[in-house]
Amino acid sequence: MTISIGILDQSPIYPGSTASEALAQTIRLAQKAEELGFQRFWVSEHHDSESLAGSSPEVLISHLLAKTERIRIGSGGIMLQHYSPYKVAENFNVLASLAPGRVDLGVGRAPGGLPRSTQALQRGVTEPQTLTEKLIELEAYVNNQVPESHPLYGIKVSPVAGIPADVYLLGASLDSAQLAASLGLPYVFSLSINGDRSAAIEAIQVYKSNFQRKSNRSPQAILALSVIVADTDQAAHELAFEQKHYKVYLASGKKATVGTLEQAEEFGRQANEPYTIEEKTTEVTRGSKETVREQLLDLQRLTGVEEFIVTARIEDFAERVRSYERLAEALNDVETIA
Repeated sequence: MTISIGILDQSPIYPGSTASEALAQTIRLAQKAEELGFQRFWVSEHHDSESLAGSSPEVLISHLLAKTERIRIGSGGIMLQHYSPYKVAENFNVLASLAPGRVDLGVGRAPGGLPRSTQALQRGVTEPQTLTEKLIELEAYVNNQVPESHPLYGIKVSPVAGIPADVYLLGASLDSAQLAASLGLPYVFSLSINGDRSAAIEAIQVYKSNFQRKSNRSPQAILALSVIVADTDQAAHELAFEQKHYKVYLASGKKATVGTLEQAEEFGRQANEPYTIEEKTTEVTRGSKETVREQLLDLQRLTGVEEFIVTARIEDFAERVRSYERLAEALNDVETIA
């Protein structure tokens, strides 16, 4: 087996920086990822955030496609619960027509923001659908295969892309694994959010064993994780520091994961219902080139995945770039980058 590497970049705005600078760094990272031979480069969707600039992945993807030549560019992911599947399909068919064979459409299950931004994004929605219904409709639109049973049968998404975007489902639970399997979609499990390797192994096993083959598609599982590579193990630990994330559990049964305690408290306040907060240590694969290579190969053996999508949460941009360079060097030593 080989290992393919992709990058997920969230366009972080660190203290003293600006959104323009963060987005400029995302462009340079995409170009560096292509130079290093990485498989794909994805950008995320976050709303009402002072620390992340990527609120409109479709717009950013278009720019990144123009600034690169070969690497696949995509979303990690589009928060489909807020949008019309038809409009998302139109956006990505345009992108796929601009850059045939280079566009990925990753769909996230989370809201990508606090309750206030969710309310703003969903104002005026008159026909709410479940995420499952939206995913089914989205893929039908992207591939122009709307079934006769659909109330809008006969509708086309223009332009018709010669090579449509590949649709992926992102998640961090058994529920998301089962949903991806039932729809026959490629699946991305986020170990950086869940942090439980046994949960990742189980989710990927459930996904593969329950995968419904459609259009001759085979199961494709990807593991997303935070990775920091330095010259030594000690240097990597210093770069990583102790990264945290916070899970908010609402009395209604809904839950969300956010990056800071302040965001968690604000999420609960805006939700206007009782809530609890759980602090979690973010799973970070860190160390020297040799250490990280062995950790990734071990994860590959445990999960059976052939691709990782990695994020390096390092404030210093030059050091962030160097971490990705070291990662490429580590895997090139055993010829594992696809």
